[in-house]
Amino acid sequence: RLRKARLHVEKAIKEKKIFAVQGPYPIIRRLLRARGWVERKLPRNSKQLKQQLGDQKKQQLEKRAGDEQGKAVPNSRAGAQLSLGTTEPLHHPRPSDKNKGEKEDEYKKEDKEQCNEDSDDIHDLMSFLVQDQVPNFLWTVRLRNIDQELLPRIEVVNRFPRLQALCTKEGLCQSLQNLPWFEQVDLNTFFPRCYRLGLMDEQDAFIEDFRLTAARSLLKLALQKVGDKPVGTEQPPKYDKVSPVSHPMLSTAGLRSPLYPQLVEEALEVCEQHLGVLEHQDIDRNTPSPYLTCIPWERFLHEYYRVAHKGTELVLSREQREQCQDMLQRLEKQLPQLGIEGNLNVWILKPSAKSCGRGKAQGSTGHTHPHGEGISPSLCCPGIVCATRLEEVLELAQSCAGSAARVCEWVVQKYVERPLTIFDTKFDIRQWFLVTDWRPLTVWFYRDCYLRFCSQPFSLYHLEPARHLCNVSIQKRYKALQADPRLPPDKIWSNTQFQAHLARLGRADAWQQVIVPGMKAAILNALRCARDQVGSRKGSFELFGADFLIGKDDLQPWLLEINSCPTMSPSSVVTRRLCANVQRDTLRLVLDRKDNPTCSIGAFELLYREAPVSSCLSVGVQLKVTGCSLKKP
Repeated sequence: RLRKARLHVEKAIKEKKIFAVQGPYPIIRRLLRARGWVERKLPRNSKQLKQQLGDQKKQQLEKRAGDEQGKAVPNSRAGAQLSLGTTEPLHHPRPSDKNKGEKEDEYKKEDKEQCNEDSDDIHDLMSFLVQDQVPNFLWTVRLRNIDQELLPRIEVVNRFPRLQALCTKEGLCQSLQNLPWFEQVDLNTFFPRCYRLGLMDEQDAFIEDFRLTAARSLLKLALQKVGDKPVGTEQPPKYDKVSPVSHPMLSTAGLRSPLYPQLVEEALEVCEQHLGVLEHQDIDRNTPSPYLTCIPWERFLHEYYRVAHKGTELVLSREQREQCQDMLQRLEKQLPQLGIEGNLNVWILKPSAKSCGRGKAQGSTGHTHPHGEGISPSLCCPGIVCATRLEEVLELAQSCAGSAARVCEWVVQKYVERPLTIFDTKFDIRQWFLVTDWRPLTVWFYRDCYLRFCSQPFSLYHLEPARHLCNVSIQKRYKALQADPRLPPDKIWSNTQFQAHLARLGRADAWQQVIVPGMKAAILNALRCARDQVGSRKGSFELFGADFLIGKDDLQPWLLEINSCPTMSPSSVVTRRLCANVQRDTLRLVLDRKDNPTCSIGAFELLYREAPVSSCLSVGVQLKVTGCSLKKP
């Protein structure tokens, strides 16, 4: 056994096939071993990991001097020696932080899977033999855990540095604002409007947007009201008793007091002014900004809340109804996101640099008010808040007022109020793509993806996390809930199942003609905007997971966020298969394809490869500016 292990190690070192895996990736480990690679196991604790990698130079010098004679085999390629008597632990130590319960569960699961696949302890022996070798291939969850001095010596790494511009909510919001410099594409056609509340300019822009959206929503509600009964919309819940704890805006007196008669006229005036700005009429005439208009916004929003959230009666004349219809038709031509807005002006607040629903949000958990004022003022899941009132958003914005200008604690984004649902249940799409180079930009799109469902029917009048947040890490808290018996218990569909559903709806062509092209375009636009801010490293690659919602009417995909290092945990039958496949195909693309350019790369397809740009300036060219000075007359 020892001889076999040594021979295998010698061959792996000669062929540069030493790998290290940090994190729960048993499939990567198994696939690399099947290719003849030898694993150098790393400690799970980041401090010990850096110490272990940082001591390698010293270990190798000692071994070259012959300090470990009799305990090593020769390195036929570089002259280094391999120790059988290393003092580094073979198994990963537990993290010291007692509060990371979910991480410990993940580690236990990984250990169990690793034990199952390591039934032959020859892998343990070979791991001892290569403890002083720098891995040729590294697959890690966090790049910062690796010693930065030794990282450049690792030939292939599955992570890129400095991804904040792409993979944080704040960074993506900021990067996509620069899209006009790269592509003649309207950002509002694929990315819901987003603002960083820590910046006063963007906070003011959000306030203006919120008010304008409320005015448009009022026009929609006016057209849908017949007496005091909404037509074609979900009825707000009603209760007989009023809770003593309520929002300041929601008083019982407000339910009985009549709406002031100029409400619809003011909404029409604001929309007319906004339309003038959109049509650039303000260039030739003095069109006041809707944000600076003389309309009393506090009173207007108060009345709008009564109509939208309480079902207060709104009566229109025939002329006003026609004016509302005409205005919305004109706005539709100028506003690509009018179709996703709905009537209730819901916005979603997210911590700028968190994922999986994590964050610092404080407040009540998601609920509907017991007094039945219609829609709940806010939903608060760990780190994610849905709000329907301006003052709530601004109160949260105060928490980052003292932060550094470069860090915004919250971003606020327009909530997609009219998403496509399946069996009245909200879902999103997790779509993988792979970047193998940033300069020139090279992107690969994965043809398979999966859908993540919520646990309760979609409703804007009930803002519980179970109805609105599709993250698996959130929905696993609601395992006992089932939105519809036609959906699987694990709340996951493959894209094949989704295509079959579209076919039953008579939209079989939408997947290939609308959804996939839309996702590809959104991903490529985001990458182009963030490329100059991302750390590029030859030999690195990264698998990303983009999250999309689908619009209800036109089935247009809307990009929500891009995740680095997406989870590969098999949370369902579908993800067990797809996650295994995407890991297999990733290794085919980044490893096998180097030796065999014609090998299969599975479900990956080349999305974009930037043409190399040759320099137009030759070495040694001298530049000068010629001209004459202008004399003052």
